Amino acid sequence: MTSLEKPELVTTNVRWRWPSVHPEGRKFVVIAGAIAALFLFYISDEIGWPLLGVTLWVAAFFRDPIRTTPTGEGLIVAPADGLVTMIAAVPPPRELTGEDGLADGLYTRVSIFMSVFDVHINRTPIAGTITRVVYIAGKFLNADLDKASEDNERQHILVEGANGLRIGFTQIAGLVARRIVPWVKPGDTVTTGQRVGLIRFGSRVDVYLPAGTAPQVILGQRAIAGETIVARAGVADIPEGVSQ
Repeated sequence: MTSLEKPELVTTNVRWRWPSVHPEGRKFVVIAGAIAALFLFYISDEIGWPLLGVTLWVAAFFRDPIRTTPTGEGLIVAPADGLVTMIAAVPPPRELTGEDGLADGLYTRVSIFMSVFDVHINRTPIAGTITRVVYIAGKFLNADLDKASEDNERQHILVEGANGLRIGFTQIAGLVARRIVPWVKPGDTVTTGQRVGLIRFGSRVDVYLPAGTAPQVILGQRAIAGETIVARAGVADIPEGVSQ
């Protein structure tokens, strides 16, 4: 090949587009918009304009962007958008243990905190079959607290992959969140990064990594549901990072 020749390249352009509002949130957008319009046209502009801003925020809260999920043997992706606030070695929740569940021992728990500005649709970390969905009523403490994983309203989900890998993750309600909405049930087959539910208005999701699997995210890193690689099954190398 001479210096004037160029190699053939195959390129694909990806265009940014506005994320849609998930059907679960459309009724809230309509209600907020109707109240804003009522004030704008019939009661008070001074109150109506802020209410219109609230309507836009509600629409943004329930946004449902398209995600591009990496594929590969042993990949475990983030189940939630948000800040990685805790990484700790802990026993798994008892609701996820037992026959056909997670084995006893210590697991690395990676906690992702979702603020009210994050996307709140949660996704499955691996492909496989949903074997457990366990809902537990509880308190509404700050989801950023360690004890929220034991005291708060929460929902445990266990996924078993085709290779026998079992990954448990937990949706935890927070100070503002008041409802965990599931979209899957035991027996459902899911693909990596598939939408499995949401938590309304600020919360946290914990994912439990088995022994011998180190997280590939670090404290303070922002995770993107369905895209960020949280870990690779069986890979024990721990990355390092710096906040800047």
